[in-house]
Amino acid sequence: MLGYFGPEATFTHQALLALADDPRWGDGVASAKPYSSVPAALAAVRAGEAEAVMVPIENSVEGGVTATLDILGDPEATPLQIMAEVLVEITFDLAVRPGTALGDVRRVITHSHAAAQTRAWVEQHLPGAEVVERGSTAGAAQEVARPDSEFDAAICAPVATLLYGLTAAAHDIEDNDAAVTRFVLVARRGPAPAPTGHDKTTLVAFMRANHSGALLEILQQLAVRGVNLCRIESRPTKTTLGSYCFSIDAEGHIADARLAEAMLGLKRICHNVVFLGSYPRADGIAPHLPIGGRDADYQAAANWLAGLTSAG
Repeated sequence: MLGYFGPEATFTHQALLALADDPRWGDGVASAKPYSSVPAALAAVRAGEAEAVMVPIENSVEGGVTATLDILGDPEATPLQIMAEVLVEITFDLAVRPGTALGDVRRVITHSHAAAQTRAWVEQHLPGAEVVERGSTAGAAQEVARPDSEFDAAICAPVATLLYGLTAAAHDIEDNDAAVTRFVLVARRGPAPAPTGHDKTTLVAFMRANHSGALLEILQQLAVRGVNLCRIESRPTKTTLGSYCFSIDAEGHIADARLAEAMLGLKRICHNVVFLGSYPRADGIAPHLPIGGRDADYQAAANWLAGLTSAG
């Protein structure tokens, strides 16, 4: 069974529907179960209730989704692994019950990320309105659809407007019309999808000690092997104040020699490294390999060294 951060008609549900034609996951999309929160969805995978779940991990406006990053990167919990990623362009409606005009809106409900991505529009068009952040955008639409709801409007996806019988007092209210959210399909640890040549690897690196140059030491393991980063952000380890780890997306697959050697280097210098999967990039962008960065270059160097040690 598959699952997703619900309810139905969230952007996360939309991301899961994008896998309907995937040969591995497509059969489970139509019957996927919605979960009330990101922690609940990921807990279902760890408990074996769901084979895999779709959750948000990064937004081009707000950055990383902390709940997802922290749960995935927990070194003490059952290991999880990203199997696929999906990119969804984000657009919002101001959804109201039929008969409600824009000037009637006094209280608005939505998800915190949606509130952040529509703040300027709301301030300009609804300067006196109160915005309450709860649950999900689809849950907000479901709440507004109740005849006795205390809220006049929801900021939600257009699909949720339609699903819950609402009308749009305004379309496309996002402040950034290029906003994109990245979603990942997460399963328990297993074999990584085969390399495609346009892959991404996600990991969490824990410093051995907080000292001058500690982050530089981590980055050097990647840089000297020509591994480019797609994302890096610090997260508290939740142990002591000032203790941080680094959540990283790197170009390449763990089967690539340059990425594998970088992982070995990180394991040597870090207190811990949590591998969260190698998987195809949703945008299909292939990495630019530096001189000496191809697998064939690594093999040629290994053959050269073997010849030196066996000489004589």
